Amino acid sequence: MKFQKVKLQQIGKKETKLTTIPKALEELVSRSQFIGADQSLVVYGGGNTSAKGEITDHLGRKKTVLWVKGSGADMTNAVAVDYPALYLEELLSLKKFEKLSDEEMTEYVGKALVDPNSRRPSIETLLHAFLPSKHIDHVHADSICALTNHKDGKKAVAEALGDGFAYVDWIRPGFELSKFSSQFSEMEGIVLAHHGLIVWDENSDVCKDKTINAVNKANQYLDSLAVKPAAKFDHAGPSDQELSDLLLALRGRLSKKSKKVLTVDNRLQELSKRKDLSAIAEAGTSSADHMLRIRPYSAVLPEKADSTNSISVIDKYVDRYTRYFEANKSLLPKGYSMHDPDPRVVLLPGVGSITTGSSKNEGKMLADIAFHTHSVAGKVLDSFGSADTIGDAEVFGFDYWPMELYKLSSKPKPQKFAGHVFVVTGAGSGIGRGIALELATQGASLVLADLGDEGLKETEKLIAASKGLTPEFVVGDQTKESVVIETLNSAIKNFGGFDGVVMSAGIGVSDSLETLTLDKWNHGLAVNLSSSFLITKHAMINLRKQGIGGSLVYIASKNAFSPGAGFGGYSVSKAGMLQLMRIAALEGGSAQIRANAINPDAIFDNSKLWEGGIREQRAAAHGVKPEELEDFYASRNMLKVHVTSKDVALTTSYLLSDESSRTTGAVIAVDGGVAAAFPR
Repeated sequence: MKFQKVKLQQIGKKETKLTTIPKALEELVSRSQFIGADQSLVVYGGGNTSAKGEITDHLGRKKTVLWVKGSGADMTNAVAVDYPALYLEELLSLKKFEKLSDEEMTEYVGKALVDPNSRRPSIETLLHAFLPSKHIDHVHADSICALTNHKDGKKAVAEALGDGFAYVDWIRPGFELSKFSSQFSEMEGIVLAHHGLIVWDENSDVCKDKTINAVNKANQYLDSLAVKPAAKFDHAGPSDQELSDLLLALRGRLSKKSKKVLTVDNRLQELSKRKDLSAIAEAGTSSADHMLRIRPYSAVLPEKADSTNSISVIDKYVDRYTRYFEANKSLLPKGYSMHDPDPRVVLLPGVGSITTGSSKNEGKMLADIAFHTHSVAGKVLDSFGSADTIGDAEVFGFDYWPMELYKLSSKPKPQKFAGHVFVVTGAGSGIGRGIALELATQGASLVLADLGDEGLKETEKLIAASKGLTPEFVVGDQTKESVVIETLNSAIKNFGGFDGVVMSAGIGVSDSLETLTLDKWNHGLAVNLSSSFLITKHAMINLRKQGIGGSLVYIASKNAFSPGAGFGGYSVSKAGMLQLMRIAALEGGSAQIRANAINPDAIFDNSKLWEGGIREQRAAAHGVKPEELEDFYASRNMLKVHVTSKDVALTTSYLLSDESSRTTGAVIAVDGGVAAAFPR
């Protein structure tokens, strides 16, 4: 595998205008954005950069400070506040100590902050402080890690970069590494085994160029050594249906403790075909920092993976991780317990990687890390014949290192539907849109379906405004079985499966029985009932394969129990939906598939139900003006309230959640209280 040469100029990077911060900090932020834009240098949250400069303190005194990347900050989207300032004199005074524990070091470093309320500085703050140069870059570059991750790493670094770079065997980041590295300040830079590269200069642009030049030298050296990879599998990978069934089985197994979104990434497809794929996985992470997010190693599925042998691989992975934990738990810091032992990355021959997370965004981030970490392992094997990693005790020490776990502890509490996947039909308007918005605000991953894309795009805008996850769209007629299959397959392809389906697509069907045409009658049944049958059928088939139950929510109507004259076609179709729901509850119960219905009444916001003369027809039936219809419906219910799509959405959220895990076959009225429509 050939690494891409790093370019000295990033194309298309949007500049950030910074006019109110010191020049050194402005240069630091710009340089960091440049580095962060290239994942072969750092992946999400990795690496750190710094600059030294002068500020005026609250008493008007000139003070020298160090700006260093905050813990867990992402350089790609770097801004000034991600780089807390620390008084350099106070940091340098710590060099007098022979030893400092992580806790002692963190306390001292925290007291050196110019603003105590600023972001927590990097665990490697002292490394930057103890090196005297103004600008310092520390990256976890793929090519640099490939130079070190074998038994002759020191020799390879000298041959690739020359004698100007110091080589430091693995030392966990902290005071010891910072103090040890300070002795090399007269050299060109430092290569940290199984970790990365450090370079420095008085000029920010020159510092950046030194980073790029060292990385490119490493790439050139590796290319000169690389041999042809081992013969690949002949297996072309699973068919679409085989992959769909496999994803469902994997998601079911990996969602036992908490719901997970699975993300398929094909960038490792070629590597995944290699016969030495297991050796690549066993090489571990290219940089220790990677294991914080993807675990110390990945799971490898069989060449011809199916739902049975793949689950066996996951179970064996869990057993192995548990044994690793038990063997090293004497090193576990107080207050910590074993991580979720399920793999975060699964390698599938002929496909690439499958990652697990609370969302597609997280899955993509993990796939980025997996791509780089396993590409490095492949390069090491091709260039040096074998790989070498740090020992289990050191791996465990980093895997459960509080200083690094802090990055994860600062994440916000998971939302109610984090990791959950739902399909919502009729999501381009009315009740469907309201439901989609509510589920999105609670962290759900969504597949939204409707007849046209205009309404779906508007729903997407509203979701974005509420900071929800970007949904997937399926545009098409849900009365067609092929479209229904496409809709559910979209959930499987994009998220690994789904946890529930909301059937909200519907149309009004007016006219008396004597004037209602057969075509109009049949069209109403097709949209309001037959489409729900098709979705129910295929949803249940896939939920059984997934094996963790699910929830089907039918948006019926008050008219199912309390029909209105002149609205028979609609009322009959919604009554049929309730009976369909009951059968689904009966047949799905043994597989923990729940089915429930909601009977709303008079939902007007963003609704298309009242178009095409329906509003006027219903107003005439009740003897009111069309513009008075909403108030009329509100006046006739017992609570005297307007019922909105939000009200229906909240009930839908309840029925999709574990809060209703003991409820199936039920009908919940969301109508303000209409006595004639009481469920009975």
